[in-house]
Amino acid sequence: MDNRPIGFLDSGVGGLTVVRELMRQLPHEQVVYIGDSARAPYGPRPAEQIKTYTWELVNFLRKQDVKMIVLACNTATAVVWEDIKSQLDIPVIGVIMPGASAAIKATRTGKIGIIGTPMTVQSDIYREKITSLAPQSQVESLACPAFVPIVESNQMNSPLAKKAVYETLAPLVGQVDTLILGCTHYPLLRPIIQNVMGQEVALVDSGAESVRDISVLLNYFGINRDPRQPAQGHRFYTTGGADSFAHIAGNWLPDVPFTVNHIDLVASLDEVTV
Repeated sequence: MDNRPIGFLDSGVGGLTVVRELMRQLPHEQVVYIGDSARAPYGPRPAEQIKTYTWELVNFLRKQDVKMIVLACNTATAVVWEDIKSQLDIPVIGVIMPGASAAIKATRTGKIGIIGTPMTVQSDIYREKITSLAPQSQVESLACPAFVPIVESNQMNSPLAKKAVYETLAPLVGQVDTLILGCTHYPLLRPIIQNVMGQEVALVDSGAESVRDISVLLNYFGINRDPRQPAQGHRFYTTGGADSFAHIAGNWLPDVPFTVNHIDLVASLDEVTV
């Protein structure tokens, strides 16, 4: 047993979609989460900047003495997951491979769509992973730069959100039978995305799929939290506004005990380096 928390990082609030699934599957685990809302979205940023920001989030989580780190951000996973995984002595989970595997299982025709941030789409990592496992697959990728700002500004149910999703996804409508939500913010827009794509299209939540990998590794390394221990509140940190973050978290994680604090990320880092 290992009663230390699991660390989650994301460019903002999107990783809460992964936390929600973790709490459903592994309710005894405790979460420490850092969302970099002040610098979101990561998708349009250059790769080197994404690397720098992600390492800052990782080092913050290391100071919290976490037993595992989950990159609950497709962009960060695409750019820097391999590097981080190779340099840390605790398990590091990304969200891309679980999503790719789930899409291969879900598709009926082999026609798979991927929506993500510009950097995730530019990396072409989903297509590479899918075609390496299922070479016959036909993969279409589409960048959706408007989606993350809509979620971060808590406008998921607004006319603006409906218009942006409808216009952005038009090229994929009728072209695929399975669609990977290749950004952990996108499940917060899921009802609109499903309505635009059609009920017959299977939506794959890459973040939620990664929780199965988390569970496997907790068991493999024997680091599950002891369920006999008293429940611990979850600690959420944001580089943006704590009130806005707490409002979204409260809607997405009802009846879950948590605290939210604003954090000056750079000022909070000391000599923790790799």
